[in-house]
This record gives sequence, structure tokens and C-alpha cells, in this order.
Amino acid sequence: MKGWSAKSLIPYLSSLILLTLALGCGSVDEEAPATTPATNQVRLFLNWYPEAEHGGYYAALREGYYRDAGLDVEIVKGGPSAPVLPQVDRGEMEFGITNADGLLLARAEEVEAVALMAPLQISPRCIMVHLASDINDFGDLKNMTIAMNPQPFSSFLERHVPLEGVTIVPYQGSVAAFLNDKNFAQQAYLFSEPFVAEQQGGDPKSLLVADLGFNPYTSVLVTSETYLRQHEEIVAKMVAASIRGWQHYIDHPEKTNDYIHEINAEMDLAALAYGVKALRPLVLDDAANEHGIGSMSLDRWQKLAQQLEELELLKPGAVDAEKAFTTKFLRRVEEAP
Repeated sequence: MKGWSAKSLIPYLSSLILLTLALGCGSVDEEAPATTPATNQVRLFLNWYPEAEHGGYYAALREGYYRDAGLDVEIVKGGPSAPVLPQVDRGEMEFGITNADGLLLARAEEVEAVALMAPLQISPRCIMVHLASDINDFGDLKNMTIAMNPQPFSSFLERHVPLEGVTIVPYQGSVAAFLNDKNFAQQAYLFSEPFVAEQQGGDPKSLLVADLGFNPYTSVLVTSETYLRQHEEIVAKMVAASIRGWQHYIDHPEKTNDYIHEINAEMDLAALAYGVKALRPLVLDDAANEHGIGSMSLDRWQKLAQQLEELELLKPGAVDAEKAFTTKFLRRVEEAP
């Protein structure tokens, strides 16, 4: 089997964090629909281009939930290697969006970012295989090629799945190789690459990495420890309005999808509709139904930190998972103003 060891990822991840610390924000600011001026102006830096995984935040903007809370929120586009956590840590952005594993790895590099809410309880990360291949679970991944890049999820996969006769190649950001080879699988997001493959005549089937046991919270709202100490009231309003936005987006996504399409024309309405359908069970799992949208638990954060340590991506004890997040501002959605 050709692949990467978990240990080999340490210099890769360290270099990536150091590189992003040196980067400035070259993204284009997104303008909200016309609203009356609000008291507190804040920026929310996305980890990717606007799409369904950010839908709840855009719903809060478009529906006026941020404005009603006294916030003038500017959502800033991300993209490949968007330096979200470094810019939040330096105070150049008040809020950002990231995933839980990236947050823990950044905190090990003394980036003092804190998670505030986690709209996606189940990670959308998956391995996309062909329906015709008769692959039903990860144990069936044998004698084939898998395209995936060195990331925590891929290290976890290699550690916990035999992958007999599997050749691992870099993921090129396209479904072209997948469409041309029935014995080819690739990394994907549940609401992204499978849609593209279907549109181009493919027969994608998704194996969720979360089902294997690696399940970082996704599309997490974060701020810096400093901003949290100095602006607790603003943080509370931002979290409450974002929760309202996510509930609205899951229930009534159409107008928000229209808006996302306007600001990101490459994300067409069919893709966004597909994304919402795929998102619903990831957002509204048992934990969210019991504790509310955006809920987080210490057990989940500690388990993730332990997994990263086992993969040798974190040194033992390098990160205190309890300090990486706060549930202080979380309430059940029906209690949100």
C-alpha cells in the first residue's frame, strides 16, 4: 500500500500553520443586503467560498437576525488555505469558520481561537466510491486506488482500515479520474463531489468517515480568546443570531440559496438544494434535537484531541480540549430571541 504515515504529517501541518500566519487577507468582502446601520460592526471569515455549509450564517444575514441583534455583520469569502484562525487570533477578523480538528491543531501552535457553536454535528467528510463496485463499508476498500490528501481524516483511515492492495494518490480537486475508472475512489464532502459526479453521469456512493469514528464538528463558529474576554455581549448576540439562521436555513433554504448563488455564481441552485438535503441529517442529529442546534460536548472535544494524539499529530497534553470551546452562549433554538 502506498500512503503517508500520520507522523509524516506533523511537519506538513506545522508548515501550513506557519504559512497562514504570514498571509494577509486577500479575500473579497461580501456586502450584506441593505439594512439599517447597526451598533457593532464585525466580520465573519469563511473557510471556503460561499456554499451550503455556510448557509445558516447567510440566512442570519439575509433574514436580518444579525441586524435585529444589533450587529452589522460582514461575511468575508474564504478559499483554498484561507488563513481563518491566524487572522481571528490576531484580531484582524472578529469571527471565523473552521473545523474542530483544525482548531485543535492550531491551538497546539499557540493560536488562541475558541469554538462557540458547531452547526454540523456530523462531519460531511466521506470517501466516494462507485455504486457498481459493491463497496458497502470501509472494510471493502481493497485492490483499488483512492485519491486523498494528507489530512487528519486520511491518517485515521489508514490507521483503522486494512486497505489491502490500495494505492493512495493525491486528490486533484476533480471528479474526472473517478468518472473514468470504476476501481477509483476519492475523498469528498457529502454535499459537494457526489453532486458533481451525479451531474456528469457518475454513480457515486458515499462512506462517511464519521461512521468509522472520526467525527470533528464542522463549520464551527470561532473567535479569539481576547475578543471573547473583551466583547462577551457581542459574542452572545452573534451566537444566538447564528443559531436562528441555521434553523431558518434548514427549514426554509430557498431565498438564502438564491442569495448565495448571487454572490457565488459557480454554486448553482441545484447544487445548493442538493447541499441542504444532505446537510439536514448532519445538523439535526440526536444531540441537536436534544440540546439545540450548534451544541457541543466536552466528551466529543476530548475524544478528538485523543485521536489526534494517537495519530501523532498532537503531542500528548499539548492541547487542553476544555479550553478550545465554550457552551456559555448556547441555548436551544426555540429560546433564541
